[in-house]
Amino acid sequence: MAVVIGVTSGMAQNPQIPPALFDRALLHARQRRAHAQGKATFLLDRVAEDMTDRLAAVMREFHAAADLWTPGEGLTGPPSLRRIALDEAGAEKLPFAPESLDLVVSALALQFVNDLPGVFAQIRRALKPDGLLLAAMIGGDSLTELRQAFAAAEAECEGGVSPRVAPFADLRDIGALLQRAGFALPVTDVDRVVVRYANAFALMQDLRRMGAANVLIERRRTPTPRATLLRMAEIYAERFADADGRIRATFDIIWLSGWAPHASQQQPLKPGSAKASLAEAVKKAGKE
Repeated sequence: MAVVIGVTSGMAQNPQIPPALFDRALLHARQRRAHAQGKATFLLDRVAEDMTDRLAAVMREFHAAADLWTPGEGLTGPPSLRRIALDEAGAEKLPFAPESLDLVVSALALQFVNDLPGVFAQIRRALKPDGLLLAAMIGGDSLTELRQAFAAAEAECEGGVSPRVAPFADLRDIGALLQRAGFALPVTDVDRVVVRYANAFALMQDLRRMGAANVLIERRRTPTPRATLLRMAEIYAERFADADGRIRATFDIIWLSGWAPHASQQQPLKPGSAKASLAEAVKKAGKE
């Protein structure tokens, strides 16, 4: 009964063979189940609204765009927006020709990618010069409260901890991966959302309705004992409840953007091209 969102930076010890952390076929099945049962969309709705605002600020037209793996009905965007849904096999090979897109967007999907560097590289190849990638993914300290409560309960009740959450990517991870994939002007920022629930089980139900149940390949395959679940809820309430008894759940939404290189973009100065040294600037500032 594990219901934890996971994310990985995709940095494998052997960069040619990234580890398969997520069962993406199972992810597809869980998302379909969530759609049938009535989805919890408050995070996706927030991201979709923010995505619209961020695209409006770009002040340009996108004639060929793709929405990559956003769950549910996807995002609204330019009339040309092509929606790419997660297929049943959970493949990570993108169906884009080189330099065929002006824009790629994605909302709350990239946290489930096994080979994030590879996907970024595919997006970069698919973008025309000066094309834009704009995406939001779960990362940072998301669900740290649930993670700690489960770990403490399992250690206490069962003498060990089962895999429930893959390492979460942070801003530096994502920024480095964008640069490694060849994106120009990479930018990342975090939108922290704290949601309150009556108890841990209400949170877990919302996670199921997001299609965000545990899809780790190394996940526990047997049901979690009732005693462990009850103890987890107690620990959660002891450590992370407000004065009114409601618990807190943290979601960090990492926003990322990068451009396919183009000659018109602002370029960094070449080493040695500065007209004054940093030491001279500091000395001058000290005299003022």
